[in-house]
Order: sequence, then C-alpha cells, then structure tokens
Amino acid sequence: MKIIICGAGQVGRGIAERLAAEDNAVTVIDTSPELVRAISDDLDVQGIVGHGAHPDVLERAGAEEADMIIAVTFHDEVNMVACEVAHAIFNITTKVARVRAQSYLDPRFSSLFARENAAINVVISPEIAVGDMVLRRLAFPGAAEVVHFAEGKVVMLAVKLDEDCPLLDTPLSQLAELFPDLSAVVVGIERKGRILVPRTSDHMEAGDLVFVIASQASASRTLTLFGREERPARHIVLGGGGNIGHYVARKLETLTPDTHVRIIENDRERAEEIANDLQKAIVLHGSALDSEILREADIERADVYIALTNDDKVNLLSSLLARQEGAHHTMSLIATLEATPLAEPLGLDSWIDPRAVTVAAILQHVRRGRIRGVYPVLDGRAEIVEAQALKTSPIISRKLKEADIPDGVRIGAIVRGDDVLMATGSTAIQEDDRVVMFALADKSEEIQRLFRVSYEYFY
Repeated sequence: MKIIICGAGQVGRGIAERLAAEDNAVTVIDTSPELVRAISDDLDVQGIVGHGAHPDVLERAGAEEADMIIAVTFHDEVNMVACEVAHAIFNITTKVARVRAQSYLDPRFSSLFARENAAINVVISPEIAVGDMVLRRLAFPGAAEVVHFAEGKVVMLAVKLDEDCPLLDTPLSQLAELFPDLSAVVVGIERKGRILVPRTSDHMEAGDLVFVIASQASASRTLTLFGREERPARHIVLGGGGNIGHYVARKLETLTPDTHVRIIENDRERAEEIANDLQKAIVLHGSALDSEILREADIERADVYIALTNDDKVNLLSSLLARQEGAHHTMSLIATLEATPLAEPLGLDSWIDPRAVTVAAILQHVRRGRIRGVYPVLDGRAEIVEAQALKTSPIISRKLKEADIPDGVRIGAIVRGDDVLMATGSTAIQEDDRVVMFALADKSEEIQRLFRVSYEYFY
C-alpha cells in the first residue's frame, strides 16, 4: 500500500516505523525539517517538509496514487482538513484522523463524523484509547498488560512470573490436564530479551513475561493460578488531571461508584476545572513529585497509583515515590522511546505506551484480509491479532495440527458465535470464526494470507 502520514512526532514516527517494516510505501509530511530529516535517515520512508493539509504538499507526497492518509499532527483541525483535502481532491480511499479535543468527541455532536458529513473514515482519540486501556488494566491489576478482543469475549493477559509462581517448570501440555475447565492458553513468552512462541513441551521460568489468551470468564482465575491474584482496585490515586486523567476519573465515577479516586494536578486552573466537573473525586492542587501531596492523597491506602502527566520523567519518578510511600501497585504512562527501557529496571509494576495503543487502532485498517484487531506487544516485536475466517481463508475446515500455520504464530482462542473455544491441535476453524493469536511481527503477511478475502483490502 502507498500511505501518507501527516505528522512526524512520536505517534507518526511509531506508525511509520511499523508500516514501513511491513513493506508499505510510506511518505511522512511535517513542518519541522529536523523531524523529517530524522525520520528519513532512520526509517525506509520518504520525508517531505510542508503543511499536511495543503493540496500542493499532498500532491508532492504522491496523494494521487495513495491508498491511505493518516493525519496525526498535534493539531486536530490540521488533521481533519488534511482528510477533507485528501478526499475532495485526491479521492484517497481511507482517511484516518487523530482528534484530541474532547469537545469534538462529545456524544451530543456525534453527527460531526457521520459518513454523510465528513470525509474521515476512522477517528482516533489517543486520550480516550489510553484511558480505556487504563480502565481495563484496573480490572486486572495483577497483569502487566490487558487487551480485549472479540467484543470483550477474549482477553490477552501479559503476566510477569515471580519465583513463587506455582506453575514454574510445568510443561504447557500439563496445564490442560491439571486445569481442564480453564479456558486459557499460553501463546508467547519473553525470556531474557528473547521471544518464544512455545510448543506444548515447553515450560515457564521465573522472570518470564508470559502472554496468555483466555476467555473473559477465566481471566481472574488465570491470574490467580499464575500467582498474580490481586484485589480489585478501590482506592486509586491519579497523578495528572489532563484529558486522560479526567476521562478515567469520570468513567470510574460512572462505572464503579464505590471507588475512591483522588487526582493530583499541578495546574491550579485545570485542577479547579476538573474538580467542578467531577462529582465524587477529590482533586488536589500540587506536584505528584511532592511527598506531602501524595500523603494528603492517602497514597499509603492506594490500591494503585497511576501516573498520567505529559512528562515521562514525572511519571516514572512519581511512580517510584508513590511505591516508596506505600502504594500497592503503580502504573505509568510512558510516551517516549527513550524512557521505555527504564520502566522495568526501575521496578514499575506496569506501564502503558500510547504509541502502541494508537498504532493498534490503525493497523487493522492497513492489513489485508479480515483482520479485526491488532495490538503490538514487546515494543512491536510481536503482536496479538484477531482475524475472521471466511470461505476463501485457506485455514478453513482443517485441524490446526494439519493446517499450514507458519512458525512464529500460535492460535489461542476461537470465538464461534457466543462460545469461546481454546485452540488445540484437533480444533478445526469454521467459516465466520474469529481467531485470536500471538505472532511475531514479521509474520503479518503470512497471517493475512491465511485469512484473506480474495485479493481485496478489508477496512
């Protein structure tokens, strides 16, 4: 595919890196010569300096032959206009726009992005996407990562194994024998920096980061068996009252009214604004790096502290301070590539990469075949994929042990109607099944061939 990306910031760069690695022809536009030079030097992409919403700049970027435009600049209006220009002048098929301002996304104004009113096919709000990810993590605080698939019927859990995990050194084949009613399959393991797509004869070791695909109903029990049983978070402290923190607090008030939420916000005007909007949450004005403010927020009683400021250093350091002051669990937003490697050595319980969340929202619109969902893990070296099997899928009606499934791919769950089936060698995939699997990043083309729909794109 020929893809134009407007915006060479962290999000644009993350998208360009992934799409270029999949042999797409990628052109990146940005007004900053420095960002364009850096992305052109580091990645196999073409860089153009200019305004992404200007027709002449899009023309120079090859918009007449482009299949998709992804507008992810820092300015919502630029992103929306870029999509309008791409539609009206160049007839680009798929237009994706990042929209951050919550007023554009207010349900009262939902008609704004209706098909008949806008040229935008896909609207992505990183703040809402990250906020929803935070809420899902709170439901399973023992997991390092939590991602839902198939309308919530299937969940992927990433679990860090401690020395006291009761399942260490147990061959994976024995898990089904020991727990026959457990709907969960180990599909991936990171061990000392290496990614393993395990066979049934393999076992788990202390220090492994294990990826498990499970039915929603079995998720809590799965964490318990892996030694990660944790009580539901009821006392929550949020470091940062920006769009994400505000969204999370508002959702918690609606979804779990018995939860006690405290927000620490450094900007007085913003603190007053969100305090007036929220019904129950307590908003404290001050720095999340101030021990006194953390104590005032009852950090020693916190089931979880979540750092959600726009500064990675503040997020990392405040998480460490919150743990020191007694928080049971810490979670941090980490937006930059430079800060990500620090998370594990510093002892963070879990962290969220907003680039991965945004890239995940876009990848399913790039892939050929019935790819319903894609979520990158392990810094993009692997991914969890949800695909739908149709009549033309080569994988149909063959037992998995006899199917031509590529090395580096392991199927975990199959959703058939309302039923969730765990994959075994004797399982045969049927038409319309939705299949959730773990795959190494370089297997994307092979997965698309397995679940292709003739030779057309699916959006």
